[in-house]
Amino acid sequence: MVEGHQERRHQGGLTPITPWFQLGYIIPHRYTDLDSYQFYRVAPEGMMLVTTGLNLAEYTLESVESQMPAFYSALDLLAKKPVDRISLSGVPVAAALGRKRMLALLDEARARTGLECDTDAEAHISTLNHLGVKKIAIASRWSDAVNAGLIAYLADAGIEVLACKSQGRSLSQNKSASALADHELALKLGREALTQAPQAEALLMPGGLWFAIHAVPILEAEFGKPVLLNILSTTCSALRACPPNLKEFAPKPDPRWGKVLASAE
Repeated sequence: MVEGHQERRHQGGLTPITPWFQLGYIIPHRYTDLDSYQFYRVAPEGMMLVTTGLNLAEYTLESVESQMPAFYSALDLLAKKPVDRISLSGVPVAAALGRKRMLALLDEARARTGLECDTDAEAHISTLNHLGVKKIAIASRWSDAVNAGLIAYLADAGIEVLACKSQGRSLSQNKSASALADHELALKLGREALTQAPQAEALLMPGGLWFAIHAVPILEAEFGKPVLLNILSTTCSALRACPPNLKEFAPKPDPRWGKVLASAE
């Protein structure tokens, strides 16, 4: 990928003509809306999101298993594009598979594509470790079963969940939720989770379909703790992995989007 990076350089800096970093993103559904909308709000200028999708029917292991052929096809498609990194979106996908299997799947994906491969769940763990955080609170829009899977996944990585506040919804309900209502829900559940667990060092609000980016600076100002969203952690992990010679010229993240992106510098 060094050659690709060099092609995006121009006279000692980054060319404004082409993206300087391309993130391949496998999302759990066939269409892209809030994933890309939020990415282009928070990512530094010149980062590009290259998406392809699965067709997950529900947050269950059976549904995830049915999408494995599509996952491999998505890997092959993105490997043919000039992407620098591939990430699997969808924390419930990782939670359903369990961390041991998810890590093995990422190793297989790296061998198959020749690229660094990640997932939102692992990006959250990497970001929490980078911040030195071991105890968190969670706010989610998932059922108790999905939340339990996520809590077990994080426990395998040494992350303790002190509180989990949730408004359980199906995948179809989350797809049809309004952005404004989801923003207000993020504030409500985030405040409840952090109030219930004052010892928590950070708040995790997972969910690629959750329109919560504008809740992040509000909650961080109120509680003084980092707030993690899928798109924040995954973008942060991608930025931290940039080669130093590229990162030197890359635009800096906008500080208004909070502590997670600020930690990538």
